[in-house]
Parts: sequence; C-alpha cells; structure tokens
Amino acid sequence: MTVAEAPAVQPGRGRGLRDVVTHRFLLRLLVRKEIQVRYRGSVLGILWSYIKPGVQFLVYYIAMGKFLKLDHGSANYAIYLFSGIIIINFFSEAFGNGARSIVANSGLIRKIYLPRQLFPISTVWVATVHFLPQILILLLASLVAGWRPGPLNLVSIVLGFLIVALFSAGMGLLFACANVFFRDSENIVDMIIMVATWTSPVLYMTDMAKNAMPAWLFSLYSSNPLTVAVQLFHHGFWDPTVEGSALPPDLYPIYLPIALALSVATIVLGDLAFRKTEGDFAQEL
Repeated sequence: MTVAEAPAVQPGRGRGLRDVVTHRFLLRLLVRKEIQVRYRGSVLGILWSYIKPGVQFLVYYIAMGKFLKLDHGSANYAIYLFSGIIIINFFSEAFGNGARSIVANSGLIRKIYLPRQLFPISTVWVATVHFLPQILILLLASLVAGWRPGPLNLVSIVLGFLIVALFSAGMGLLFACANVFFRDSENIVDMIIMVATWTSPVLYMTDMAKNAMPAWLFSLYSSNPLTVAVQLFHHGFWDPTVEGSALPPDLYPIYLPIALALSVATIVLGDLAFRKTEGDFAQEL
C-alpha cells in the first residue's frame, strides 16, 4: 500500500490499551519519572511507603480496635485490619493519581503526541511499587502470627490484587478523560476514595454489614469489586492465622466472578471512553 492509498487517521487518537503494550519502554520511563519526581528533595524517599500506611494502621487500630473494641473476640485483628488497609490504599493511589494524570501532564500532552493511555496506566504501576513494601510488612507480621497458607489462600491474594489493578485502571481511565472536560470530577474522585474504606469490610467484620443490611443491599455490597478484593486478602493473610475459616461461602462461586466481570467491564468502558475523547485533550488543556 502506498502512502497515498493509506487510510486517513484522525490525529491525536491511538489504538487504546494496545498502545500500552507496544510502548512498554515509554511506560517504564513514565513510571521511573513519576517515582523520581515524587521523591525529589525528600529525605526519606520511598521509606514513606512504609511510614504512611503504618501511621494509618495505628490510627485505625487504636480508634476501631481499642476504643470501639472491635479487636475483642477477633483473633489477630491487626492482621485483618492491615490486610484490608493496604489493598484499599493501592486502589486509592492508583485511581486517584490515574484520574489526575492527564491534567497533571498537560504540558507534555500539548507539546508532543504519545499514547495518552500510558499516563493513567503508569499510575497503577507506580502504586504497585508502593504496594510491595506494605505487603512485605504484612507478610512478615503474618508469619509471626503463625501464617501457614494453603494453595487457595495464595490464589486469593493474587486474585484480589488483579481485581483491584483492573478496577483502578478502568476507573482511572474513565475519570482521567472526564477530568479534562469537567474539573469537578476531582471532587467526585476524592469522595469515592474517602468512602472506599467504609464500603468494604476493612475496619469491621463482614457479618456486621450482613446483619445491618437487607438481603438485596448486602448482595450489592458483596458484588463490589473492592469488597471482594478485601475479603480475598483477608482469606489470604488473616484466615491462615486463626482457627477455622472466615471465607464467605458465596465468595468464590458467586461474587468473585461478578467482581472480575465488573473489573474487566470497567477497563473496557474506560478504554472506549478514553479513545473517543482523547483527540480533544490537547485543545481542552
């Protein structure tokens, strides 16, 4: 096919998430740049990945575990609490930074063309870099508490991470393009992140939510990908440290497939919305 016969392509539009795969080198550069910029001039650097979740854990543990006595009758409540906190923190960072990624990189987007999906997707990888130290601390604490996982426990950890990675990437794509046209989107993102901890069994036991809701509402609550991911992390880290199993009986046969389907649907919808609107990003920014 000659140049004259080549089909015209509207400038500023790419091939969606396929461009992320074919531009892996650029993705690595963006991840490295984001980490370097974030800790530029910082004395502690990446140690903040340990300090911030540690302080958050202590606040919640004292307020919920000691003051409200949620740790009474709950063996290894600290493991239960921290395993939920770190997966929600992963979502909050990946989604929050992904939603702001296009506006935050407006100077670069206005000057040159490169696949714009790289920006929100790179925030998921950056969040993963910060997630790894936290999961290392959780792993060490679980081993001290007698963690002896079986194959299903390990699979649960991988599936929980996968669900949140897909869901946060999809939400990041959706709100990244929305934020270009409607800056109020940042406030919506902040509200979603604020309530994420409370709409999943991070601080409280799942039975408490079940007893406080009608059956239909609890089914919706249980279908939330974040709720499923938190329960999977509890099953992976907390369950092997206590006698018996607190795995909800409907988690694997019903709610896990729903959560995976919703996460995949979210990233597909986010990719479609992004591809439809990215051609106008430079003009709007």
